[in-house]
Amino acid sequence: MAPSIQSFLNSFSNSLEPPVRQHLKNVYACLAMSTMAAAVGASIHLFTNILQAGFLSGIGALVFFGLLMATPDDNGKTLKMRMGYLLGFTTLTGVGMGPLLEHVIAVDPSIVVTALVGTAVVFVCFSVCSLLAERGKWLYLGGTLMSLLSTLMILSLANLFFGSSMLFQIQLYLGLFAMCGFVLYDTQLIIEKRRMGSKDFVTHSLDLFVDFIGIFRRVLIILTQKEQESQKKRRN
Repeated sequence: MAPSIQSFLNSFSNSLEPPVRQHLKNVYACLAMSTMAAAVGASIHLFTNILQAGFLSGIGALVFFGLLMATPDDNGKTLKMRMGYLLGFTTLTGVGMGPLLEHVIAVDPSIVVTALVGTAVVFVCFSVCSLLAERGKWLYLGGTLMSLLSTLMILSLANLFFGSSMLFQIQLYLGLFAMCGFVLYDTQLIIEKRRMGSKDFVTHSLDLFVDFIGIFRRVLIILTQKEQESQKKRRN
């Protein structure tokens, strides 16, 4: 078992240069902080009256996102400011998930933990797959994923008029598939950007945070739907 683990770890060392490995450490550390900030934001909505999900929290998230994108990295000189913008955005993103979490908890609180663990497992598996793949293998997915996003937007607009449960299910599973693909794509894109000289781990962690939250949201909905169906069957 030990040799297998050692060979697994050595594969990262062999395929990734030291600067890239250090950059990825920064990216994933920043991602962990962002995820914790989102959890704090969700807790604020669920357990306090300080801030609730709504128009103001949505506008606030957009403002923090805009400030982050508008503030250049400048070789780390603006790092603290940009980290603040990132954590502000991720905290308000967590607040925005409050209503969905309230609904899920009303159905079965254990779904939240199951969805979080499931999302983490899926995210780690796809990340490792991307890290160990041949250089640039998954970058070709970019065009396909953009097409999927366009399709999802069209389906969302169409469903505003039709209100079809079938269209919603197609959106749900197609969106989950797309987010998993983005984990593969974004991870390799981050590696290639670092090799080209970019050290902006804050923005890179934002890309992965969006992927993680996208998977988590959809897994939550899928598990909740399945639990509601099983509850209906038990009542009948």
